[in-house]
Amino acid sequence: MIEVKNAKKWIQNGARRVEILRGISLDIPAGQFVAIVGASGSGKSTLLGLLAGLDTPSEGEIWLDGVPIHNLAEAELARVRGRKIGFVFQSYQLIQTLTALENVLLPYELNLEGSGLERARRLLDEVGLGERMDHYPVQLSGGEQQRVALARAFVVQPPVVMADEPTGNLDSVNGKIVLDLLLDRNRKAGTTLVLVTHDPEIASRADRKIVLKDGLVVEDALIQNQ
Repeated sequence: MIEVKNAKKWIQNGARRVEILRGISLDIPAGQFVAIVGASGSGKSTLLGLLAGLDTPSEGEIWLDGVPIHNLAEAELARVRGRKIGFVFQSYQLIQTLTALENVLLPYELNLEGSGLERARRLLDEVGLGERMDHYPVQLSGGEQQRVALARAFVVQPPVVMADEPTGNLDSVNGKIVLDLLLDRNRKAGTTLVLVTHDPEIASRADRKIVLKDGLVVEDALIQNQ
C-alpha cells in the first residue's frame, strides 16, 4: 500500500542545510497498523506528512497504492490525497463555522459524486455523536471534536488512515475511545493505519512499530501476540 525508497527531507537555511530525514526506506502492506515512535525532533511527523502527500521529499520516492506521489503536480496530488487518505490531526482541524455533520461531509463533497449525507450521519452515529450532528466545534468537547475528525477521515472510505498524535490532546478515557475507533476501522474495513505517537501503550497495540532517531529508522519490528 505504501512504499518509501530512500526518502530524505532537508531545509535550506542560508548556507546551512538542516537534515530532518536522512534516508528512509520501508514498505507498508495493506491493512497493517503501523505505529511510528521516537523522541521529539526525530522526524516522525515529517515522515507522516510525506507519506500523506502533505509535503514532498527533498530526495527519494514515495508510492501510495501504486501512485508515485513524490513527483505529482499539486492538483493531482490533492486529488489522490482526497480519495486515498483520511488524515487525523492532534488539534482536530475542524472548520469552526461548520456543524459536525457539515465537517464530516466536506471531504465527500470535494472528492466524490452524489450525496454523502447518509454515510456522514451513519459515521457520526458510529462514533457516538448521533445527537450532536448540528453542533458547532465550539459546542463540543475535545474528545467529541476528535471523534468528528475521525468520522471526517472515514467518510470517503479511504484505503489509508493516517493520524498524528490523535490522542495527544485528550484525557485517557477519550484517548481510549479514539484509539478503539481507529482500530475498529482498521480491523473491520481492512484500512491501513499509520499512526504517530509518543504513547508506548498505543504503540503496543500496533501490528508493527517503527522507531525513528535523528531522521533514521533505528528499529522496525512486528509486534507479537496481536
